[in-house]
Amino acid sequence: MDAQQAQRMERELLILMRHMTMAGPRGPGKHAGLDRSAYVLLSRLEAQGPMSIPDLVEAFGLASSTLNRQTTALLKNGLVERTVDPSGSIVHKFRVTEEGLSRLKAERDRTASGLDVTLSDWTPERLERFIDDLERFNTDIERMTGRPWPRTGRATH
Repeated sequence: MDAQQAQRMERELLILMRHMTMAGPRGPGKHAGLDRSAYVLLSRLEAQGPMSIPDLVEAFGLASSTLNRQTTALLKNGLVERTVDPSGSIVHKFRVTEEGLSRLKAERDRTASGLDVTLSDWTPERLERFIDDLERFNTDIERMTGRPWPRTGRATH
């Protein structure tokens, strides 16, 4: 990648992150949805199953204090619950509640609706190429960092 390509890539990733943060209905009377950390944590717990703070530290590369704050907020909002580790460890694991799954599905549906509008004039072939490229980009990063995201086939909503 040359310097100009790197600069363009950085700019477009920055703008993409901004769009993802700002996406969706946020006006008066509208449900504000999940914040970014809740969305990511709930998605990981749904994909992988119950995880402890040490598991989450390893998965995300974040400080345990950060993950403690984030899981405390999820607990307080009834989106996760603590569960005993079946292996007999004294470490508690976090599991997504029915409310957490419902809120996660609503957030995914909201995101999918926005993507449907944004990508409505893309051909199926172009869309498939874009998705394949995003998946490759993400898996390359995961391989480099040693933090793979659990994937099971194609995602469904």
